[in-house]
Amino acid sequence: MGTVFDNIRADIDSVLERDPAAKSRFEVLLCYPSVKAMMYHRLAHKLYLGGHTTLARWISQHSRHVTGIEIHPGASIGKGFFIDHGDGVVIGETTVIGDNVTLYQGVTLGGTGKDVGKRHPTIGNNVTVGAGAKVLGPFTVGDNSKIGASAVVLKEVPPNCTVVGNPGRIVRRKGECKGVDLDHIHLPDPVKAHIVCLEKRVDELEKELHKRCGTEQIKEENAHADL
Repeated sequence: MGTVFDNIRADIDSVLERDPAAKSRFEVLLCYPSVKAMMYHRLAHKLYLGGHTTLARWISQHSRHVTGIEIHPGASIGKGFFIDHGDGVVIGETTVIGDNVTLYQGVTLGGTGKDVGKRHPTIGNNVTVGAGAKVLGPFTVGDNSKIGASAVVLKEVPPNCTVVGNPGRIVRRKGECKGVDLDHIHLPDPVKAHIVCLEKRVDELEKELHKRCGTEQIKEENAHADL
């Protein structure tokens, strides 16, 4: 029983650490769907491992109706797990989630529909997955990595990386980061960077074109003057 209460305490602490709107443990326990969903899930997961799969699935479906968060009872989830807001989050059966992971609303940790056995992703420690992101397939997202909002990740992500876009692309690699990185404002935008480069190049070509056209016009005017 001590382990159960330790997990609940860690889940509550994760909310207080990562959500400035949370004011007290009682408020978190009473009002936050993430904590409620994890209480249901830890019970359902224990039943699932014990072979009581139908009862476990019933508890998980009841939890979905109560919290808006769907977690298959087969998923393995570590301590300090936090789902901010929660609505629309889906976590598949063979998903493995490490410690101190943060998901935002609308995240899917799912399969591609063509895999068997291990069909869902493995999420490392201290990973943050932004709102609406989809991580699909039996690969690993490494420790301390960050998935940008609405990204669609279809292949392995090394540790300490930032992924954005559809399909997801690694846009930042950095050294080891201690703790959870919740910064979703200062993410690189590779598309914008390419557009800026193209605009700069077009501007340079236009200046060169105007320069050459001006030179040709001067030569033509001089030729007419000689006549």
